[in-house]
Amino acid sequence: MAGMPLLPDGVPLPKSVQEMSVNGDDPPPEFHVKDSSFGYSDSSDLPASVLAPVIDLSLLLSSKDELEKLRMAFESGGCFQAIGHGSSCSFIDKVREVAKQFFGLPQEEKQKYSRAVNEVEGYGHDLIVSEKQVLDWNSRLFLGVFPEHQRKLNLWPESPDNFREILHEYSTKTKQMMDLLFKAMAISLNLEENSFSDQFGDNPVMQVRFNFYPPCSKPDKVLGVKPHSDRSGVTVLLQDEEVEGLQIVKDGRWIIVPVIPHALVVNLGDQGIFKSPVHRVATNTDKLRISVAMFNEAEPEKEIGPVQALIDDNRPRLLHQGLSRSRIRKNDNLQIKLRQRVENLSLLSIDA
Repeated sequence: MAGMPLLPDGVPLPKSVQEMSVNGDDPPPEFHVKDSSFGYSDSSDLPASVLAPVIDLSLLLSSKDELEKLRMAFESGGCFQAIGHGSSCSFIDKVREVAKQFFGLPQEEKQKYSRAVNEVEGYGHDLIVSEKQVLDWNSRLFLGVFPEHQRKLNLWPESPDNFREILHEYSTKTKQMMDLLFKAMAISLNLEENSFSDQFGDNPVMQVRFNFYPPCSKPDKVLGVKPHSDRSGVTVLLQDEEVEGLQIVKDGRWIIVPVIPHALVVNLGDQGIFKSPVHRVATNTDKLRISVAMFNEAEPEKEIGPVQALIDDNRPRLLHQGLSRSRIRKNDNLQIKLRQRVENLSLLSIDA
């Protein structure tokens, strides 16, 4: 059945998570997190400024205070809420609206954009790489947006009518935001402005993931997304306008990232000196949640390594040779290690 998550043996699950939720079905065992220390906490005892500080991106290049807030956020937790990001409140509302309209389409219409077996792009459930993998309680639409000439437009929805136009504009604005962040990150460390952006090459890859998290009858056993840190350079997340769900690890506890309706949550990917936050998405019994995440990665043949100016006796180079995305994908041993990491993350949980 198109659009259904496939088990490693190729047998599809009988229903999508959206269909199971609508029918009131309990999540099957494939979705149950098997770690006994599920761990949950809220942010009621922590000020938002400690958890995920609000940073005005429009001031980064003119305010030393705002630049210092950025550096501290990345060094301490790798997460902050961005305002002054270049997208108006009305445009942010349009991005959310096209996402809601797409996921509200009949299942047979959404299945026109289903991902193929062993492919990532398209609509459906995430790729399953291991029999041990615990499935996430979400449906998603995953698309490549840059380089523009590599877009698989057959997977870009034609309904709603303005979906492609809105996504193109949002991708362009987010790319500009990411370029500013890399520049500001370098300046905050007294490096050349292009020290981080040069790591990604002339044609960096940008991808978008529209996430749909339906209500779940077992929020104590099932996660919308399992704990992980991002491999992208920067992740920019547009949260649901009302429903919370994103949690990050802070001082050994899971803490909710509060919703600021027109802010964008920025998570740093693995960057060495800056911290990459481990995060997950919780489920709830009553409300569906929709979010939109943008990721960027280096062009496939570009080797990524540490910024030379940051290497010293306290921060030595860990690899003699840089790694490219294409080299990782072609190297069987590295693939095995990456899959093992996925399996380990599937079972990761931190006590509250």
